[in-house]
Amino acid sequence: MITLLADSGSTKTDWRVLSSGQKTYQLTTNGLNPYYQDTDAIYQTLTDQLAPHLLPQAVQAVYFYGAGCANPESNAVVEGAIRRAFPNSQTVLVASDMLGAARGAAGHEPGIVCILGTGANACCYNGQTITRTIQSLGFWLGDEGSGGYLGKTLVRDYFQQRLPEPLRQAFTDRYALDRATLLDNAYKKPFPNRYFAGFTPFLSEHINHPYANRLVTDAFVLFLETYVRPFPEHEAWPIHVVGSVGYYFAEQLRQAVQAVGGQMGQILKSPGDGLVQYHQGI
Repeated sequence: MITLLADSGSTKTDWRVLSSGQKTYQLTTNGLNPYYQDTDAIYQTLTDQLAPHLLPQAVQAVYFYGAGCANPESNAVVEGAIRRAFPNSQTVLVASDMLGAARGAAGHEPGIVCILGTGANACCYNGQTITRTIQSLGFWLGDEGSGGYLGKTLVRDYFQQRLPEPLRQAFTDRYALDRATLLDNAYKKPFPNRYFAGFTPFLSEHINHPYANRLVTDAFVLFLETYVRPFPEHEAWPIHVVGSVGYYFAEQLRQAVQAVGGQMGQILKSPGDGLVQYHQGI
């Protein structure tokens, strides 16, 4: 018997494979998001990238926590693909990546849980369920503090000549980016959030420069002001953060949490280990 636990963002999906009598192991596929993909596209990714690494007919339970899985219609898109790929599954649960982050970071304890990866979101979690959220409006209208937001801000500053030397020259040398290519990726090609998030390593590499440090810290403060401070619990409960952006910019994140008067909780790159413990009842 195999149980699959999935933590899916817009860029990639981390899978934990729990097999009776064997060690848990991890697999990775492309991100699966019903806002951008239909059932057929998700099914194709499952059969091409996941199924060859395990015995599909042995999969009896799938717990999928994913970006874009915030309503019954979107969840049905993912569930349909999972049931096609793993027809023997007796249990298929599709829930938001926010609930997965909360269960992975806070377990059965209350806390404010945030996602800072390609996208961004936050919730209040009472140890069992999500009790409060502030609606995320996605890449173009929100996602403050996310990888997509950081990259978009960096690129905008570059083209509008607000990027100081020597960062401007370093950016030019590395990307050789022209306006036509930028706009094509922003408005014509799929997954603009992934595209812009791809510029965040540049900020990481130059984080000791005052410009980069300020951009990241200010973005995190804006995120906290927008999505966390409105919660009445924001001073009493720890603020946990899950996602690669929060993880790799942990120092700037701690500064931002301190600036808004919060208490820093866990900073996790992925909720996977915590989800394994949650579902194993540890």
